[in-house]
Amino acid sequence: MATLSTNNPEQLVVIGKITTVYGVQGWVKIYSFTSPIDNLLSYRNCYVKRNGQWKAIAFEEGKRHGKGLVSRIVGVKDREEARLYSQCDIAVPASDMADLEEGDYYWHQLEGLKVIASSSEHPQPQLLGQVDHLIETGSNDVLVVRKCEGSIDKRERLIPYVPGEFVQAVDLAAGEIRVDWDPDF
Repeated sequence: MATLSTNNPEQLVVIGKITTVYGVQGWVKIYSFTSPIDNLLSYRNCYVKRNGQWKAIAFEEGKRHGKGLVSRIVGVKDREEARLYSQCDIAVPASDMADLEEGDYYWHQLEGLKVIASSSEHPQPQLLGQVDHLIETGSNDVLVVRKCEGSIDKRERLIPYVPGEFVQAVDLAAGEIRVDWDPDF
């Protein structure tokens, strides 16, 4: 394994997690956040967070296995050495991620944005909070919105990420998402 570390973790995006070991020859199980899941294996500049530091890592011989992936870490030859990577996040530089079409966003771009709601019952814009994280449900993704400074209350809200229906606009530069959502929900 390469020992190069990065001192700029703000530019890294977590795309998966090594969950546990697989077999006895240095393979690990990986839970991928990418879609499709095996896209994770196509990145060449990967990092894992071990002992509080991001370290460069390379995978080889990866493949789908059940609902996840299995792969061998370059330079890791046995199960006990592979175990040292269990529960480590896998990240890549944001600059290595593919450009998306206009109107498409990576989850990490939406996290932290303020959510401003208006609806026919409440036409005056109201700050509901900010996106803490997203949940994949199968039919559509869901924004988990939690209180922030200036939000109307302390409630957590789950808002379906359905552009054109509930999500009216995403403005990354302004740091906000406009939604058609009743604040009482």
